[in-house]
Amino acid sequence: MTYPSPAFREDRTEVLHAAIRDLHFGALITRPESAFATSYLPWELDATRGPHGTLVGHLARYNPQSQVPGSGIHALVLFQGPHAYVSPSWYPGKREEPRQVPTWDYLVVEARGTLVKFDDEARLYNLLTQLTDHNEAGREHRWRVTDAPDDYVRKEMHHIIGIELHVESLIGRYKLSQNRNAADQEGARAGLADAPTERERNLASAIAAAQHQRNR
Repeated sequence: MTYPSPAFREDRTEVLHAAIRDLHFGALITRPESAFATSYLPWELDATRGPHGTLVGHLARYNPQSQVPGSGIHALVLFQGPHAYVSPSWYPGKREEPRQVPTWDYLVVEARGTLVKFDDEARLYNLLTQLTDHNEAGREHRWRVTDAPDDYVRKEMHHIIGIELHVESLIGRYKLSQNRNAADQEGARAGLADAPTERERNLASAIAAAQHQRNR
């Protein structure tokens, strides 16, 4: 059996890029020597570099993951979207067929590739500006990197190093009740839309978007 199920696999680059930009925060996973290492970071996506794009971020210099050789290392960045328990009580079909069980729906994007580092001050400053502007957008009182004294910013930059993941494989796992019939999909969506947490309601929106895409 193929894993993940083809029903739950998303391979369209534009869809996955949109999810990365929306989720923005991903886990960097590497395996130096015999132990796994992880860091949790905001990422900027440059879709123009490489067939699957390039992820750009930064690490503290004291972080062991910053010790990347000049040739780079293989790495995985994992972006996790909304996820939630799905109750079989939401399926209209359970009235005719009681053999139903709970499941968990979720949205994940996996980016694999070669991780390299850079310490060029201009590139690093531009990255910090881009990250800040991305997250300050829409605020009434926006903070900008230039609001801090320049000598202070430059000094603080000595404590970090830039990293890039040249993405070689981009896979989405979108388990959004696609294996159910249309009535049960809608039941799951409606149940999650009425759920108490924002995470569940965000998953309902993801199911609705997938339904819309399939019905186009």
